[in-house]
Amino acid sequence: MQKTIDVEQVLETIVARDTRYPREAYYFVREALDVAQRKFAKSGGKSAKDKPAHVSGQQLLEGIRAHALEQFGPLTLMVLEEWGIRRGEDFGEVVFNMVESSLLGKTENDSRDDFKGGYDFFEAFRKPFLPKAKVAELKLKSEPVN
Repeated sequence: MQKTIDVEQVLETIVARDTRYPREAYYFVREALDVAQRKFAKSGGKSAKDKPAHVSGQQLLEGIRAHALEQFGPLTLMVLEEWGIRRGEDFGEVVFNMVESSLLGKTENDSRDDFKGGYDFFEAFRKPFLPKAKVAELKLKSEPVN
């Protein structure tokens, strides 16, 4: 018989031990994992009957990006900032806190480093909601002057 994990109790322990991120961030990452598994399982050929597909840190970051934009839209950066999440590595910390507490599994190849350099938060979460004229203006400012 498999032991049942009380998610609420485990999250309470995690948040007490690591106060950087609130409980909501952990729930969000778990939901984003489902998004990533659905997205990348399609390309991997797994059926819905198979156990959930393992995703890499970079694939999970993509699931997080998609889920955040869907859930929070133009407020995504504000929500993440409120949660203390400012870079991909913060998501890695949340994930590995959950791994170390047996809420998530990992392979021997998975590490916190998998979340380094995922994406620029402004590009991923703010730019999609800027007016086209503002995006063009930012592009001009970022081009080198000869």
